[in-house]
Amino acid sequence: MKNALITGASHGIGRAVAIELAKNGYNVGINYCSNSAGAGDTKKACDAFEGNHHIYKADVANLDELAAMFEAFDKEIGGIDVMVNNAGISKFYPFLEVTEEQWLRLISTDFKGAYFGTQYAAKNMIKHSIKGVVINMSSNHVDGCWPGATIYGPAKAALTKFGKNASMELAEYGIRIITVAPGYTDVGWDPKTGIYDVKERIPLGRFAKPEEIARIIAFLASPDCSYMTGNCVTIDGGAVLPVLTENKFFKGVEL
Repeated sequence: MKNALITGASHGIGRAVAIELAKNGYNVGINYCSNSAGAGDTKKACDAFEGNHHIYKADVANLDELAAMFEAFDKEIGGIDVMVNNAGISKFYPFLEVTEEQWLRLISTDFKGAYFGTQYAAKNMIKHSIKGVVINMSSNHVDGCWPGATIYGPAKAALTKFGKNASMELAEYGIRIITVAPGYTDVGWDPKTGIYDVKERIPLGRFAKPEEIARIIAFLASPDCSYMTGNCVTIDGGAVLPVLTENKFFKGVEL
């Protein structure tokens, strides 16, 4: 069996990825930072499939905790075939009110955590002579702009560019780096926030299900994509395609 480690796997897309990879025959490492109950639910779902599945508590922004997680995974499960750096913070702040603490926390989790998660995973793969795959979770914020995203958007842009550079250096080891950029995904947002009101602006007219993102990640990690590296795959239902203001203003008007 192959082995996979997924960060931020206690809920949302990370949870769906862990379950999908377990279903596809992987031994799965389930990382969480604070949601222990959610991690337990993910493991229970993974245990419905054959495999050696373990839970690992670590804040990916803390390199000591990150390194300890990789060491424990190596001892309990073995070499890493697939690493999914999914952990991230989706926080939005008005630019003129951003604090250094907010900036550091988001950058440290969304970029630093995935950066060194990729490095540690690559070292593990090289140690075990595995031609593995690292998948980093970016966002369609790389292509579109939303209010309050002056930390989040650039962090994801940095992660996307990083994937291209890292893929060049790791190609000699047969290690592939793929970046995935989801858009609006239904991870159980509070409807009171009004976030679901944007569905009418998405060309496909709905949010993605976490399981849809997970199936694409499983495909990208598979031998069917063995000649793909350094790419960024956007999965957002076409959300960043329209010029939203003009489409809304000129709706039904022949130009």
